[in-house]
Amino acid sequence: MSSVYPRPELGRQMATQLLRPGPLDASLQSGLFLSGQRRTGKTTFLQHDLIPALEAMGALVIYVDLWSDVQASPSSLVHAAIKQALTELQNQGSRMRRTLARVKGAEVGALGFKFGFSLDSLGKEDGTTLAQALSAIVEQAQTDVVLIIDEVQHAITSENGHGLLLALKAARDAINQNPQSQGRFYFVGTGSHRAMVNELTARRNQAFAGAVSVPFPLLGRDYVEHLLQHAADGGLGPQMPSPEVAWHGFQTLGQRPEEMLRALRQQLVALQEQPQLKPDEVFPVVASTLRNALAGEELRRLESLGGLAEAIFARIAATEAGESKGLFTPDALKAYGEHLHRPVRMEEVQPTINAMLDENIVLRKAHGLYAITDPFVHQAWKESQAVQARLQG
Repeated sequence: MSSVYPRPELGRQMATQLLRPGPLDASLQSGLFLSGQRRTGKTTFLQHDLIPALEAMGALVIYVDLWSDVQASPSSLVHAAIKQALTELQNQGSRMRRTLARVKGAEVGALGFKFGFSLDSLGKEDGTTLAQALSAIVEQAQTDVVLIIDEVQHAITSENGHGLLLALKAARDAINQNPQSQGRFYFVGTGSHRAMVNELTARRNQAFAGAVSVPFPLLGRDYVEHLLQHAADGGLGPQMPSPEVAWHGFQTLGQRPEEMLRALRQQLVALQEQPQLKPDEVFPVVASTLRNALAGEELRRLESLGGLAEAIFARIAATEAGESKGLFTPDALKAYGEHLHRPVRMEEVQPTINAMLDENIVLRKAHGLYAITDPFVHQAWKESQAVQARLQG
């Protein structure tokens, strides 16, 4: 079964909001940040849906994945990608030149690109700046440029990354505030660390403070029906769960496509070993087992931070919405102390919460308001607490 599910309509909608914004979308021009948990299809959507939609509307797209080389600095990866784009624009047969010719017409696509700086100076001290390089692309291509940085949260883990974001903001302002500019510069960041992505737009000291940050739209029931149809076309229909059962299983798995495919493969193995079983009876068990394994991985990371982290998590998770204020109040300190069977000091709490933020276990939604990062983990924790309560009578 293919893990790629096309979402062209969502890609077109997002591209239109970015490049042709209506009155309510104007803030997207300050920057768009998409956050979602790992393995929910973000990178697949970028590469197969959003980038083609942006290019179809006439934009040149530069894509950088900060996880492509974890040893390299974010700045070096972005500079390398922009240098590659500049090089491609000088090469008549390159993909970027072909894209430009297709979306802007052969006349523009056939133009010669000559830059008034050495490409090798990009990113070097006293060399060409990102603003100069991106401005040159916009002006000579006479079109919009979109820079997409995947796993953008890595840019705020170092001074190098902070400097990169400031340089990109400077480039955005230089291009978009120039009335003579032949196009605009747009920045899109995506990340699997919701807490850190949220920080990029929520904190005033960040370069893109005030930009738009939204959750990544998860795959829905149409994806499940697509998988079932694909299986039926391959002769596996009788071994598949019904659409309703499959959809509930997908939700159980946190709407993660990789885990859904894994669950369906495990179902096939189970039915081969025990053909008397019914698909609708097997699949919920398979999905629940995988869910518990996934949630267990996340909760073990919480346990590794110690008992105080578990006590703080419990206080947040006990609320219906999985978010809470008052984590530093006397009542909260008393509750933590009861959990740990010792007094808890105020100065212990903030470092522990910071560690939970670093591990993507909780996120800061507003001043003093913290939430469980992954609703999937929150629900699994509540279910485990209910089981423990029943076992304890």
